[in-house]
Amino acid sequence: MPTTTDVVNQHLKCFGEHDLDGVLADYSSDAVLFIPGGPLRGPDAIKPFFQALVSEFSKPGATFLMGQQHSDGDYAYILWSAETADNTYEAATDTFIVRNGKMSGAIVCCQNHAKGLNHQSSLATGFGHC
Repeated sequence: MPTTTDVVNQHLKCFGEHDLDGVLADYSSDAVLFIPGGPLRGPDAIKPFFQALVSEFSKPGATFLMGQQHSDGDYAYILWSAETADNTYEAATDTFIVRNGKMSGAIVCCQNHAKGLNHQSSLATGFGHC
């Protein structure tokens, strides 16, 4: 069975390769993803969130910088920053709960700024603020 670190690394690899199906395959059928707009339950509900992010991060010039990555038992935490054609992401964090080789829970929070605007933007447009 893959470790928590294995599952998170696979998740990051799939995201970096813009592999939406791979990203969604990391989640259990009963997973809950907490985002600023409220919880999303199950891969079907989680899919639009990652469709928007994969689309945004697929644009030329997108960068992703891992600041920290830690795992302890079933739990993992990453701290990252990124820049895309549309947004600058600062102090972003993801916290994961991994059970039986799948993500059963995750929390995403970040502060991002839409380029060309003077206000904070939502994480993956339409999903609310941290």
